[in-house]
Amino acid sequence: MKASDLLVAALEKEGVEYVFGIPGEENLDLLESLAGSPIELILTRHEQAAGFMAATYGRFTGKAGVCLSTLGPGATNLVTAAAYATLGGMPMLMLTGQKPIRSSKQGRFQILDVVDMMQPVTKYSRQLLSGAGIPSRLREAVRVAEEEKPGATHLELPEDVAQEEVDGIPIAPSSTRRPVPEEKAVRAAVEKLRAAKAPILVIGAGANRKLTSKMLTELVDTFGIPFMTTQLGKGVVDERSPHFMGCAALSSGDFVHRAIEAADLIVNIGHDVIEKPPFFMRTGGTEVVHVNFRSAEVDPVYFPQLEVVGDIANAIWQIKTGLANCPVYDCPRLREIKRHHDAHLAEGASDSRFPVYPQRLVADVRQVLPSDGIVCLDNGIYKIWFARNYLAHGPNTVILDNALASMGAGLPSAMAATLVNPGRRVLAVVGDGGFMMNSQELETAVRLGLDLTVLILNDAAYGMIRWKQADMGFRDYGLSYNNPDFVAYAGSYGAEGHRIASIEELAPTLERCLGAGGVHVIDCPVDYSENDRILHHEIQERSAAV
Repeated sequence: MKASDLLVAALEKEGVEYVFGIPGEENLDLLESLAGSPIELILTRHEQAAGFMAATYGRFTGKAGVCLSTLGPGATNLVTAAAYATLGGMPMLMLTGQKPIRSSKQGRFQILDVVDMMQPVTKYSRQLLSGAGIPSRLREAVRVAEEEKPGATHLELPEDVAQEEVDGIPIAPSSTRRPVPEEKAVRAAVEKLRAAKAPILVIGAGANRKLTSKMLTELVDTFGIPFMTTQLGKGVVDERSPHFMGCAALSSGDFVHRAIEAADLIVNIGHDVIEKPPFFMRTGGTEVVHVNFRSAEVDPVYFPQLEVVGDIANAIWQIKTGLANCPVYDCPRLREIKRHHDAHLAEGASDSRFPVYPQRLVADVRQVLPSDGIVCLDNGIYKIWFARNYLAHGPNTVILDNALASMGAGLPSAMAATLVNPGRRVLAVVGDGGFMMNSQELETAVRLGLDLTVLILNDAAYGMIRWKQADMGFRDYGLSYNNPDFVAYAGSYGAEGHRIASIEELAPTLERCLGAGGVHVIDCPVDYSENDRILHHEIQERSAAV
């Protein structure tokens, strides 16, 4: 068989369902091999969008999403998506083409050292030097992408290697189990929890795994331990829980920071330094138990006194077992903070001003989406509002990027969410700036027949940076632009366009679009003018008074 056929057979052996991307002439042998495979090629309109889709597929499934590009500019367009996957802990495999490596007559045309270029933003980057090496290289690339911490890997397939005649068979994925934490470490964590009067769980990015979610839910429900999350930990435990203290969406001064100050033990689960620290340790302060797949990265503000290292779900199960017969925690101070936190979140949910205010926006979205509905956020100031105000009812129902925090990912990630979760309602919430960075993928969504609603928050500016510019006392300069007619723009791709003209129209329009099927684009004017008052002054004053 041809080496490209062997590569596709190896992808099939890994259970690959989709390859997202844009082929070039250096991929034509691989493209021909894919044409005879049950693997579906999802042809996108930009390689970056293909990478965002592959990474999001990996986030939902735990299996490496696969994306494809040609050499040179096609490969460079994948770099942002590679960083997005690696920082965000999403398994992804990139396949890029290359000119023949044994006899090329085109000089350096389009040729970059792509393997070396990908090294800083991947866990593994290699060139396939021969067809015989394909089974082992591909198995290793997928294994590395999927093991903790997940991330991006890369394989380059030169044109002449793809054409080789080879004998070989794919290597089947192995059955593996992660090491479990040491019993002594677990016992020490249990002793600290038994001695604590007001512990708090901090749930981070590494805890966002299906089995970990189940174990944490049982721990919280059984012993009533208060918990908070980072942005990438949202939804790991249902946030309607009476023990939910909030999400660390702001760097400091929020109600969740008052809760951390009131705790006498912090159990930090799945901590990842790619997120802003949810708290700062200080010498002589509250003790911290670190529960993670890996040991802590110690720095001046994070130096946990106890580390429980190994499979997180197993660690939580062992801790829950060790706490048997422990009384349910009753933390009056934390209950008081939660009462004030919840009251503050409720304010503004029925605000009737227009353009829409962020609190009302979040409330209306939560109202129309069912518990298993998925909201995919691009990057902008609205991400803070959703992190704070939107209660996630389950894991991966709020897809946001608090790692690379790249604009342009909202629409592609929502498309991948729709592919992976057919039948569930999916809403992309995007700023006008981020939307236009990958808006061409509306054509892809229409072509694929996806059921997807895109809510564009229109303020005709790079709003988050403009807000920070004003907050720092600088002139309003260099951040405003003009937008197309988004209704007409949607129609030009075959999608349905809608425009919100009053606040009363928002929830009914969202409900109608989400239930109608097909691709819908909603243009919604938004007002961020009170961001500074609410997110800075009001929250800090109110939380400080609790």
